[in-house]
Amino acid sequence: MKVLVVGNGGREHAIAWKLLQSSKIEQVFCAPGNGGTATMQRCQNLPINVDDFAGIGQFALGNNIDLVVVGPELPLSLGITDYLQNQGIKVFGPSRAGAQIEASKAWAKSLMAEAGIPTAKAAVFTDAAAAKGYVNAGEIPIVVKADGLAAGKGVIVADTVAEAHRAIDSIFQGQFGSAGKFVLVEECLIGQEVSVLALTDGLTIRPLLPAQDHKRIGEGDTGENTGGMGAYAPAPLVTPEMMAKIEKEVLQKAIATLQKRGIDYRGILYAGLMVTPQGEFKVLEFNCRFGDPETQAILPLLATPLEDLLIACTEQRLGEMAINWQPGAACCVVASAGGYPGNYTKGQAISGIEAAQAVDKSCVFQAGTKLDKQLLTDGGRVLGVTGIGENFDKAIAQAYNAIKYIHFDGMYYRRDIGHRIRE
Repeated sequence: MKVLVVGNGGREHAIAWKLLQSSKIEQVFCAPGNGGTATMQRCQNLPINVDDFAGIGQFALGNNIDLVVVGPELPLSLGITDYLQNQGIKVFGPSRAGAQIEASKAWAKSLMAEAGIPTAKAAVFTDAAAAKGYVNAGEIPIVVKADGLAAGKGVIVADTVAEAHRAIDSIFQGQFGSAGKFVLVEECLIGQEVSVLALTDGLTIRPLLPAQDHKRIGEGDTGENTGGMGAYAPAPLVTPEMMAKIEKEVLQKAIATLQKRGIDYRGILYAGLMVTPQGEFKVLEFNCRFGDPETQAILPLLATPLEDLLIACTEQRLGEMAINWQPGAACCVVASAGGYPGNYTKGQAISGIEAAQAVDKSCVFQAGTKLDKQLLTDGGRVLGVTGIGENFDKAIAQAYNAIKYIHFDGMYYRRDIGHRIRE
């Protein structure tokens, strides 16, 4: 098989890495890829952007690509799956209609209301004055969200009314571009966040291992929201009993309601949930693709060939498949550029990747990197270093043992990834 992976992040590096472990995979192409995918055997980067549908389609048809796997949410929300399928190209990822579940938080809220899925109470606004009036009449803390895609950063938890007002103004004034056309104001749920990613062919749903991400930039879960500073799997917070309940009350209801709306959803359905101290859960958001950095913690534990599962989703044969996992745990620690999630510099030389990868049971997944004679930083979240072990203590230790070999100017990473497991 020849597979084309669309994207250039750590998630796409992990997908390509996992595919290349199979003897069935002849070649993986990445459009555009990063410094990590550029250096893997049987993997080639393409100078094609994720929104260049014509370029991706021409390459896929001209090179007999068997499957296109779409990593990021942006091309899915713009309709890449519809475009490629119309040319007879097999694609893993939902249609534009299905991708609305992530591209519009308001649309997702309406779907959850129709499906009877437990979620936080929220209201949608098109002007700042009305949103501020809602905040004034509500309880603090409160959550302010940009409706559209904001790379994981369009959510502000406001601890004061003034902070909520500033968040509303910043979104409507364009901090997140077109993502801020609408604003959601939502009740603040208290508890721990978990990510439940599931494969679906539109009929059957198969959850993957539950994971926990660390959204905040600062240790102790403080500071600004980011795209994610680290993750681990399988999250002990989600017991088998809770997972069965999530599958029934969230995932299956979502797929049934999508079907009812005439949407044939094939790909990843990712539920971000808040679990209360009492063990109850509500959906914070849905995503339409593999999580990042959750993927970098989940895929190293997958025993079933990834390509078999992805193809089964595209052909509506997922009901025939079982998903097997390696025992143990995985922990991914993200190394970011200094200043992220605010302003940061690019072009810093990166050293120590080979030494880090030589650490037993560790993987380095590159994200914001590029290869230009030498490996350079090229984004906010630069690397994800994953450790694998028979238990969480060993997995976390492996990740931190490996990351200490890596250096670039301004490099920052949290030193408490996995702290919730030990609390």
